[in-house]
Order: sequence, then structure tokens, then C-alpha cells
Amino acid sequence: MAGVSLVLNDRVALITGGSRGIGAETVRLFAEAGARVAFSYRQAAERASALAEECGGVRRCVALRQELAAAADGRALVEAAVRAFGRLDILVVNHGIWPPHDVPIASMPEEQWHETIGVNLDSVFGLTQAAVSQMERQERMADEAGATGHIVFISSTAGQRGEAFHADYAVTKGALISLTKSLSSELAPKGIRVNCVAPGWVTTEMSAGTLQHPELGPKVAAGIPVGRPGHPREIAAPVLFLCTPLAGFISGEILNVNGGAVLVG
Repeated sequence: MAGVSLVLNDRVALITGGSRGIGAETVRLFAEAGARVAFSYRQAAERASALAEECGGVRRCVALRQELAAAADGRALVEAAVRAFGRLDILVVNHGIWPPHDVPIASMPEEQWHETIGVNLDSVFGLTQAAVSQMERQERMADEAGATGHIVFISSTAGQRGEAFHADYAVTKGALISLTKSLSSELAPKGIRVNCVAPGWVTTEMSAGTLQHPELGPKVAAGIPVGRPGHPREIAAPVLFLCTPLAGFISGEILNVNGGAVLVG
């Protein structure tokens, strides 16, 4: 008996922030599923090049250097991905910044607020706007569930319950949840499924300082019912699932992938 497979043959995916952490594992998994993948990076050129080669080289996977700090940056990235592969079927919005130092709202610099909003939200507007325009005007390729395109935003538990001293970050992640719900109602009738994955603590470079801290690390683990942070591939796998026909009746959903942490915090 044939097994169940998650395949994205003939689909083109754009994954932002794809050179490391959750993004890199998502690139790998989508490539394994048969998609052609374009992914963005900001500085890690050598690492991005190696990942693109690992995932099939220029005909299957391309790394695109692109700053993502404003709406125009997002639109430019979508244009570059379409130039590389001729179309766009899937957008995974994974990039973002999390200023690591605790900053009370009373003393948060306006520059920090605007930078976080620019990267985590303004660029997402440009990405989403350009991706939807591309999906609507290109030749439609509906899967067996009737979906012609997919958008998956990566939010966070911080977007659901807030995060003290990181209000700028939490605000942007909460906005992605609202954007998911708004766009689902708007785009599902057109065949474009919009969903969101909300991770908790995951072992990435961005979180390493906290998770490896001798006092903070154990406290974080103690607040996660499964007893540990997640692995990047454990976030990438639900993202892949949401872009397959097996998730064809899921739209506007916030999929929590946090080891149960959001229920006890």
C-alpha cells in the first residue's frame, strides 16, 4: 500500500529569511517535497549559496540577497523570485528581527520601534501585496483541493500573549495573526489559502543567547510542557503541510507549534 506523501511538484515557493534556522529547514523540506525554491538572505552569502547548492542548484533552488526593511523591499524580492522561476505559488514569510535586550516601553527608542515594525511588518505588506498580484495574474494551477496559491506567515507565541520588554516584537507578530484572518476571508474565494504558524521557543541562532544561558535556559524549558524547545524542522514540517492538498480545507488558521507552552504561560 502506498504511503501518504507531502509533495509540491511543479510549485514555486518563496521563503524569506531562508539562510538559517527555521527558514533554512523550510527551504530544505520544500525542496525535498519537489518544489522549486527561492529564498532570501541578508548577509550570510556563503551559507546561502551552500544551501542553494545543497537543495538542487540554480535550476531548483536560488538564494536572493535582499534587505527586508520596507514595503518596496518586499515587492523587489517577489519580482526577483518570479524572474528566477517564472511564477509564484507559495509565499512563506519567515524573516524577522527580535531585539534581544529587554527594553521597557517607557524607554524604548523610537528608532528601535520603527526598525522592528519596518522589518517585521512593512516588508510583509510589500511581499504579500506583490505575491497576491502575481498569483492572481499568472496561469492558475489548482491542486486537488482547489487551492491555486498559499501564503503562510510565521508568527509567535508573543503575538498571542504578548512579551514584556519586547512590545515592538510582540506587536508585529500579533499583527501577522490579524493579517492571516483578514486575508483568509479576502483570498480564500480566489483559491489562495492564507494560514499562520506560531512557534514558541526554537533552538536557533536568534534564541541561542537565552536558551544557553545558565539561569534563563532552564526557566524557558520549565515553561514548556514537553520539556524542551523545538527544533527548526519541527516548525518547517507544519508549514509544508499547510501548503499541500491535505490542508486544503484549512484557511485563516493559527497553528500553534510550541510544545503546549501557550496554554500554560
